[in-house]
Amino acid sequence: MTAQSILQTATGRQSETALAPETGRSFGPDFAAALAADLAALPLEARIARIAELGTAVFTTSLGLEDQVLTSLIAGTGAKLRIATLDTGRLFAETEALIAETEAHYGLSIEVFKPWKDEVDGFVALYGMNGFYDSVEARHACCHARKLQPLGRALAGAEIWVTGLRRGQSGNRANAPLAEWDADRSLLKVNPLADQTLETLKARAASDNVPINPLHAKGYPSIGCEPCTRAIKPGEPERAGRWWWEQDERRECGLHLSASVSGSRAQPRARPQAKGQPRPNAASA
Repeated sequence: MTAQSILQTATGRQSETALAPETGRSFGPDFAAALAADLAALPLEARIARIAELGTAVFTTSLGLEDQVLTSLIAGTGAKLRIATLDTGRLFAETEALIAETEAHYGLSIEVFKPWKDEVDGFVALYGMNGFYDSVEARHACCHARKLQPLGRALAGAEIWVTGLRRGQSGNRANAPLAEWDADRSLLKVNPLADQTLETLKARAASDNVPINPLHAKGYPSIGCEPCTRAIKPGEPERAGRWWWEQDERRECGLHLSASVSGSRAQPRARPQAKGQPRPNAASA
C-alpha cells in the first residue's frame, strides 16, 4: 500500500495518528512506513518535492554537511519548506558565520530560534554555566533549555519535520527510517538522507558547490555546541567527538530521542557541586 492510498483510507486513530491542520490529512505510523517505501525509490530531488507536497514542512538545520546538502536541494528544487536552525548561544563561530553565508549563497532565509533567557538562567542557577560536564542529567537539562525548547517553537504549526539524520552517523541512528511517526510531537518526521553515505554526500557537496563548515576539514564530522564538541581521532565513529566525556555510547541531545528515553525533559532537583571542565584529548588540540 502506498502513502497516497493510506491517506485515502486513514482512520484517524487518536492514539497513533494526527490530523494535519492545514490539509486535513491523517498522518501516523502506517502512513510513515508507506512513505518511507515510496521515498526509497526516488532520487534526492524527487524526495524533497514529494515531502513538500504533503503539507506544512519545517527543515531544521544544524549547518553540518548533511543539512547543507539538504538546503542545496531545497533551494535547487524550489520546494516550499521552511528552514530553521537552533542557535543555542554556544555554537562555534564558524557555524554562526555559515548561517549568513548560506542565506546569501542560495538567496533564502533561515529562521533562527534561540533559547529563552529565563530557561538558560534557570539552568545556570542550578548547575553553573558549564555544569553539563558534571553529569548526564545536567547535560540533558542544558540541551533541554538550549535545544529542545527552541525546537518546539521552530516546529509550531508544522505537520512535517524534515531532518538530516543519516544511518552512518552512529550506531544509535543505524536504523533511521526515511520517514517515521514522531508520537511525542504528533508529527510526520522525514529523514530524506537516511540511506545516504558520507562519501556520497561529500561528493555531492563538492559537485554542487555547497557551502561547508570549515570545521569539517579539521576533524569535526559532527558539529554541535563548541564546549561539547571535539575533533575525532582516526578510526573513531563520526559522533565520537560529541559529549566525549560521557560513557554512554547512545549519546544524543534529545532532539531525536523520545523524552522517556533521553531523559532530556527531566527537571533537575538541586545544584550539584561545580567541577572542572574535562580536557579534550589530543585530537582537539
